[in-house]
Amino acid sequence: MDRIANERRYIFKNVLLETGFEYEGDEAVKTKTALFCVEMADGKITAISPNDRGRDAIDAKGWLMLPAFKDMHAHLDKMLYGLPWQAVSAKRKTVKDQIAYEQKMIPEWLKTSIERTEKLVDFLQSNGTHFIRSHFNIDPTSGFDSLKHLEIALKNKEKTVGAELVAFPQHGLFYTKTAPLLKEVVKMNIDFIGGVDPYSIDGSIEKPMELITQLAIDHHKGIDIHLHEVGETGVKTIEYLINKANENPVLRGKSFVSHAFALGHLSALETERMAARLAEAGVGIVSSVPFGNTIMPIPLLRKHGVEVLVGNDNIQDHWSTFGPGHMLQKAKLIAGLYGYSSEWALSRALGFATRYVLPLDDKGNQQWPKTGDDANLVFMEATCSAEVVARISPVKSLVHKGNIVF
Repeated sequence: MDRIANERRYIFKNVLLETGFEYEGDEAVKTKTALFCVEMADGKITAISPNDRGRDAIDAKGWLMLPAFKDMHAHLDKMLYGLPWQAVSAKRKTVKDQIAYEQKMIPEWLKTSIERTEKLVDFLQSNGTHFIRSHFNIDPTSGFDSLKHLEIALKNKEKTVGAELVAFPQHGLFYTKTAPLLKEVVKMNIDFIGGVDPYSIDGSIEKPMELITQLAIDHHKGIDIHLHEVGETGVKTIEYLINKANENPVLRGKSFVSHAFALGHLSALETERMAARLAEAGVGIVSSVPFGNTIMPIPLLRKHGVEVLVGNDNIQDHWSTFGPGHMLQKAKLIAGLYGYSSEWALSRALGFATRYVLPLDDKGNQQWPKTGDDANLVFMEATCSAEVVARISPVKSLVHKGNIVF
C-alpha cells in the first residue's frame, strides 16, 4: 500500500469489515461483511463511513481488516534466527544441559543479537504481529547485555512494534548467582519478573518463588514464570502463585504461568478445580500450544474465565526447531486440536492471535473497529476471520499505532 499525504493521517477505501453472522436456525453459517472507508490519525481510528470508491484514499482492494496480532511469549534476545541453519541437538536432553550450552554460546550470540533481533521482528511483522511479550535472559553469563541489546533493537523499531519485557532467569536464581542480578534488573524499565522450574533448577519451590513474588510486589511489576515441571512440584508451584495473588490483590491480572504443563496431566476433576482457582485468583496461563504427550486444557481454562495467552515461544533456536513465528498458525493449531471447525468457533479462535480483540462478539454484534480504537490492524486476503484461521490467509499489510509497517 502507498502512503497518502499526511505522515500520520491515512484514509482507506474499499475496506472489508465484518458486520454480523448469517444464521440458519440458531447456527451461524456465514459471516456477513461490507465495504467501508476507514480514517486514522495520530495512532487512532477516527472515522468509519460507508464506502466511497471515488474517494481520494488508499485503496484497500477489498481486503479484510482485522485486529493486528499479539505474540505473548517470545525470546527475541536468544535465538538462532539470522545465523546459519542449525537444528536442535539430541545430545542436550535436560534444562541443565541447555544451561551449560548457553553459558558457552551466549557471548558469541550477543555479538550479533541486535541486528538479528531486528530481523526477527521483521519476520514476525510480516506475519501480522505488532506486539510482543519478550523474555530476556538475566544470568551471570549475559549480565544486563541481553536486555541492553534488546532495548536497542526495539528502540530502532519503536514506530512499528510494541513490546513488554520479562526478566527471565533462565539459569536459575540460585543454581547460578542470578538472584543479585534480578534484584537490580527489577529497578530498570521492564514489565514482568520471570522464573523457571524452581524445584528442578533451584531445588526449592518456596525460596525462588518468594523472591520473585516479593520483587514484583515491591517494584509494581507483573509475574510470568516458565514452568515445565509436571506432577506434584508443577502443581504446587502453580498453587504457590495462586495463593500469593489471593494474598496480594496487586498481583491479580498481572501474574502468569507460561507453559504450565502440569495442567495437561491432571484428572478431569483436578483440572476443573485448578481452573476455577486460577480464575478466582486472576492468574493467567501463557501457552505455545504443545501437542503430543501434553495437550493443554485450553477450552476448560477459558470456560472458567482464565486468561489464556498464546505465543510462539521458540522461533528457530537451540530449544526447538519448529517455531513458526506466525500467530495464525497457533490459532489454527488450537482450532484443529480442540475441534473448532464451525464458522462461529473458527471466528472465536482468531482471539488467540489478537488477545481476544474480535470484530464480532459471541452473538454476532459488530464491536471492532470503533472510532477511538488504537489503529493496530492487518489487512488480509480473505472473506472473513473464520477463513483467515482455517486457511492461514495471506497478510497483505500491517498497521501499528497508525503507522503503515508494510
